[in-house]
Amino acid sequence: MKINALVLNCTLKKSSEQSNTRALIEKVTEIFEEKGINTEILTMADYDIGLGITHEAVSEKDEWPMIFEKVKNADILIIGSPIWLGEQSSVAVKTIERLYGGSGLTNEKGQYIYYNKVAGVVVTGNEDGAKHVSRSLIYSLSHIGFTIPPNVDTYWVGEAGPGPSFIEAKGDQNDFTMQHAKIMAYNLIHFAKLFKNHPIPAEGNIIK
Repeated sequence: MKINALVLNCTLKKSSEQSNTRALIEKVTEIFEEKGINTEILTMADYDIGLGITHEAVSEKDEWPMIFEKVKNADILIIGSPIWLGEQSSVAVKTIERLYGGSGLTNEKGQYIYYNKVAGVVVTGNEDGAKHVSRSLIYSLSHIGFTIPPNVDTYWVGEAGPGPSFIEAKGDQNDFTMQHAKIMAYNLIHFAKLFKNHPIPAEGNIIK
């Protein structure tokens, strides 16, 4: 059974730079790869993504339509975000807005296009805000049609104020964070496979 996972890393950094969010994301995707899940990570700061609530290009440079095609082909979607001022990154907000722009499209059964796809969230920061960011992103993903299995957010935060982040602080040695990364990976895989065999019935949810 082929399962495709797509991770949209919404760090403010380019992929050429070290990213704490990427480091935690990889703890989840390592499990995906062990389980034979086809996985791709995109660093959103590498792309020219226009502002708008649409799945279509908003300018000649807008690269969102290419990313949106990958979203449509994914069975699992993960949004990764750092915390800034207690909130998700501006890149994460822009990404959610563009996902929202495609939410009115339908699949071949007439259901919203994100039906039968599962989603989760990875969050990093060096102070509080992880649960707030997770709640915001998970609600947004659920509202536009993704299914949210249990315990599909994993996060790491440090002490209040400036300080070391996930990599420098050896967050990968935090039992809680690593346990949730494992639970997240396994639950996402389980529900993605479940939907492959038993998709949501096209009854009472057809868009006319």
